[in-house]
Amino acid sequence: MPVIKPVRGIHPQIPDDCYVADNATIVGEVIMGNECSVWFNAVIRGDVHFIKMGNKVNVQDGAVIHATYQKSATTIGNNVSIGHNAIVHGCTIHDNVLVGMGSIIMDDCIIESNCIIAAGAVVIQNTVVESGSIYAGVPAKKVKEISEELITGEIDRIANNYVKYSGWFKSDR
Repeated sequence: MPVIKPVRGIHPQIPDDCYVADNATIVGEVIMGNECSVWFNAVIRGDVHFIKMGNKVNVQDGAVIHATYQKSATTIGNNVSIGHNAIVHGCTIHDNVLVGMGSIIMDDCIIESNCIIAAGAVVIQNTVVESGSIYAGVPAKKVKEISEELITGEIDRIANNYVKYSGWFKSDR
């Protein structure tokens, strides 16, 4: 069973249509939208500040979402994929974003809509990733504009696939 528990009397809010893997951890002030999924070994820690997720967010295996006490909450929009082993910390991610595997997004960053953060990228504190961009590297910098093909072929495809994958696991219960 996943670890889902309150912290300081505040319980996570997880709609019934979401999928949470057996060894995922979700604690404290976490508010999830519809059709979200939290995969194996992922941790969403709303213990020091709130974490709010929109609809159709997938938090893949080993990813960590956290915030900074009394300073930086984490807000994630709709249709967002957070790749395997990524760290999302005290930042704002708008709609239609792909956060690549192993990437790190630090406090007070803003990732605007329709963006890709490449695998392994480190988006340093206070960075604003402009809408329609692909950022890569350490520290992450804009490498190019995103194409409509990448928005539908990658961002939308991955988010939709994770809704489908979660259905496989929900049906096997």
